[in-house]
Amino acid sequence: MKISEVSAKYNLAPDTLRYYENFGLIERVNKVAGIREYTAEDCARIEFIICMKHAGLSLEDIKKFVNLNKEGDKTLADRLQILENQQKILAEEIKAKKETLNYLNYKINLYKGRMEKCD
Repeated sequence: MKISEVSAKYNLAPDTLRYYENFGLIERVNKVAGIREYTAEDCARIEFIICMKHAGLSLEDIKKFVNLNKEGDKTLADRLQILENQQKILAEEIKAKKETLNYLNYKINLYKGRMEKCD
């Protein structure tokens, strides 16, 4: 896939994709006649990066994970720890968001009830 296709597929600017490559999050993308050609493996890595960003990992932490992955199975425990730590953080954030949503729902219902009394 060309960079424009990958950009559209993942809703990422081409500059972002080039940055990920230069930063070391994805391997150097092969070029054909000077045009980047992304493989399925490149796309899988991009999907991983997007998922980890949504989970709250910084690009630096993602790069650390990627570098550990390159070292092979001897780093499995380290990689698992990174994922489990982020899982805990994300679970706490979700819990806090749910509590906030419940409070908002309470306030919305309260105001709707008060508005009905005014009619």
